[in-house]
Amino acid sequence: MAYRLPPLSTFRTFEAAARHLSFRKAAEELNVTPSAVSQQIKKLESYLGVALFRRETNVLQLTEHGVSMIPNVRDGLECFVAGVESTRRIRSHSLNVSAPPSFATRWLVHHVEGFSAANPNVAIRITSSPGNIDSPRTLAEMAGKPIDPRRDVAEVAICFGCGEYPGYWVEKLLMPEYVLVCSPRLLASDKPLHSLRDLRKQILIHDEMIPDAAKRPSWHEWMKRAGIRGIDTESGPRYSNSVLVHEAVLEGQGVALVIKQHVEADVAMGRLVIPFPITLPSAYAYYLVISKKDIAKPVVQVFREWINQEIASQSDVLRK
Repeated sequence: MAYRLPPLSTFRTFEAAARHLSFRKAAEELNVTPSAVSQQIKKLESYLGVALFRRETNVLQLTEHGVSMIPNVRDGLECFVAGVESTRRIRSHSLNVSAPPSFATRWLVHHVEGFSAANPNVAIRITSSPGNIDSPRTLAEMAGKPIDPRRDVAEVAICFGCGEYPGYWVEKLLMPEYVLVCSPRLLASDKPLHSLRDLRKQILIHDEMIPDAAKRPSWHEWMKRAGIRGIDTESGPRYSNSVLVHEAVLEGQGVALVIKQHVEADVAMGRLVIPFPITLPSAYAYYLVISKKDIAKPVVQVFREWINQEIASQSDVLRK
């Protein structure tokens, strides 16, 4: 339907003048001059072909046409404002977050319910992408010029890497560590894992999620820390995705090095076991990476405070 209406400003001016019964007070409210209010009213009256106000002994009064028109104008303005405010509120309370697949699947999904419960008016959308993990290619590009470390339109990106993202606001979230995990079924299998020596009989699962091979968790380094020799640390299946590694371990296919914080839920539920306390530091850390144009958004700050507190509380639990 095509609407043939005078400018919206004339209706706003008419409503203010009718409410105050004063062009001067309407002008003060609208931050314009009384002359501008008078011009707006004349424009509306000209369009309608009727007078809306009359002056009686220096008192401004609505005409019969003005009296009959004002309720509908007020209703229309209120509906218009409600529609605009509803859309503005939805936009200001939405939040797009991107993260590496393993972090999104193994950590964020298990914790985001708490964020939503504390912030019911925020519509959060989570996407995952391997592009949120540093690679030799992106590091080379960053050395030459600022690039966008995010691969979508998220206001907040969680990146796994070295923390060098020129042109963006960056904050370290977590420096993770790797632990050896296995299925509890494996402990009671025909090749039980009771001591470090029993690792000689186990299948080593390799995680190749990180594009830079030098930055991946190394079985050679873990065995060195454990004081174990004589094991072929290059044998065993390899998976290009940490989520696949996690599933392989759950199926009892072997042992794997995984980020400790990613398996907290499965360990608590008895689905996975950390049989040895030996840890391997990660070459990469998790960072919040936020565009400078988005950092001041209240919803971004709310998420930033929440995720820092959530990770801190989890770290306290893991240390106990």
